[in-house]
Amino acid sequence: MSFNWEQAFCDATGPSGFAARARDVKNGDLLALKDFLDLVHAKHALLEPYFTTKNYPVVENRELLPSFEVDLYEYKELPGFSMVVLPRRLAYFQEIFQYDILHSPESVPEAERKANPALAERIRQTNLNALTLRIPKQDQDRFRQRHQGADITSLENYPELLPTLLHMERAHVLALDSADRFTLAGVYSSFPSYLDTELKQFGLRIGKFKAGDDALYERNRLFVYQFLMELYGFPIVSERRTSAAMFARRLHRSGESFLVRVLGQSDRTITTLYSHPDAKHYPRVEKLALVSVHEHFKDTVKLLREGGYFVDEERRVVVLRVVYNQHKYDPDNVRQDRALSVVRQEVLHPVTGVALSGLNIIKDSYSMFLRLNDIVRGEYHGRVVYKRHEIVEGTETDEKRLKFLHCWLTKHQRRIISYSDDFYANVVKVLDGYLLSPDNYERFTPMRGLHQEVWSKYSYIQQARKVKTLEDLLGRRLRGQKLSYLAMLSQFTEIVSDLKFEMANYFHELVERVLKMGDTLLQDRYIQKNFVGRKDEELSPYGQQIKKMYARLVSLLDEFERIRKLRTEPPRAQQAVTL
Repeated sequence: MSFNWEQAFCDATGPSGFAARARDVKNGDLLALKDFLDLVHAKHALLEPYFTTKNYPVVENRELLPSFEVDLYEYKELPGFSMVVLPRRLAYFQEIFQYDILHSPESVPEAERKANPALAERIRQTNLNALTLRIPKQDQDRFRQRHQGADITSLENYPELLPTLLHMERAHVLALDSADRFTLAGVYSSFPSYLDTELKQFGLRIGKFKAGDDALYERNRLFVYQFLMELYGFPIVSERRTSAAMFARRLHRSGESFLVRVLGQSDRTITTLYSHPDAKHYPRVEKLALVSVHEHFKDTVKLLREGGYFVDEERRVVVLRVVYNQHKYDPDNVRQDRALSVVRQEVLHPVTGVALSGLNIIKDSYSMFLRLNDIVRGEYHGRVVYKRHEIVEGTETDEKRLKFLHCWLTKHQRRIISYSDDFYANVVKVLDGYLLSPDNYERFTPMRGLHQEVWSKYSYIQQARKVKTLEDLLGRRLRGQKLSYLAMLSQFTEIVSDLKFEMANYFHELVERVLKMGDTLLQDRYIQKNFVGRKDEELSPYGQQIKKMYARLVSLLDEFERIRKLRTEPPRAQQAVTL
């Protein structure tokens, strides 16, 4: 029997549907409400459009993998919404965002009900009018007739409002009423963004900006902007998702318990930012989307098929929930652009709503390598956004292949830096075979600038991978093995020597990192006290080797320092010669 969206999560809700599930959400339990919203929104914002929209654009696995890519298209016919949940009663004047307030009729005291029997109905009518005025005029009569007499603030009726709420330009608000029950407390809400202030304060805090330094701001602004947005689960995107991210940032900083949720018409992904006991520095980030499981995951496909997890078995489509973990900016990490990483992937059963975890659907080096092979062979049929402004489709020409490679290297840069030696060796083999092949020299000549851009990206990764190894060596560990001081110094020196000959492609931040790590190693108190600070005749052969290797490293780092100065210092003005 084939699955249909109307059957979605029927076993999770029982014969009474979502209304019964809504009644189970009590006492302002934010996590219980989130579970309810996950099912409701998955059904009406993802599954219903999938089954009712021709050629629904399923989310590609890589789109859920940081760093996130710029969206290619906006699908106007698909749902898009934003919302905020505050597990407390609202104070209309004191709130830091704008919204049209709705009042729960159930909050009217019993004495007032008896004194004015028509009061509850008048409140219901006022709420209905407030929401009706915010929807397109041609839909108002139909909406009013459908919900006449209903309490639109009740959580039990929330699923019935979704056909309207999922297509409203502005956000809706859930909060607690006087009986501590979640209700629809507001509509047509605007989230304050304060993007300029947040961006500059964040850049100053991580040391990428300096007050009054316009050149530094211009140089680092895009990095800071992208890092800040990725902390909250987005690339640099439209106003709806940007304001949701910045609003969540402000709520978290103020100590609020909250949930902010947004679905973009371009990303087709429900992103949730919410308070969680395990999330201390940033709100937890989760994404919910319809994803097609790659056919090469044979064991996973078999498990999902036997368990009935596919919503479309032919296309292997599942409801995937991805949980992320944020990382503080670390200037001493060669992967300093790493703001977010995947913690957990779960597939929701389309009937029971039970989550199946322990899967790996999006973090897949095999798929990455397959795509790389397809790109260089000209066999990849897809599209990417090159440098944030140009949509490139297909890889039938070298120009398109190079642009795809640029995007692929940008997307997976930090993964290539940290993945296994075997994976990296395969990547190098494919890239060298394409970029350095003598057969391709003439073909690359008309696009030398583009080829150089791709080569620069590739060179950065090659050097950064070596710098990552230096970071590991500082802890006297390599590939899980503890090293002696001599082994650590020898390997550190060898890598620095290799890097010296790769300086034709100069990357200032990598050179700075090498110099900083080298200085840390040279200042090691144990090495200084037991080897460098002692006379040769006092040392064993082992100690003499360490001292000799130390001197070689000092010499190499001096050369690095000279290279850095030559690259960064402005050329001296030549003095005019008077004859």
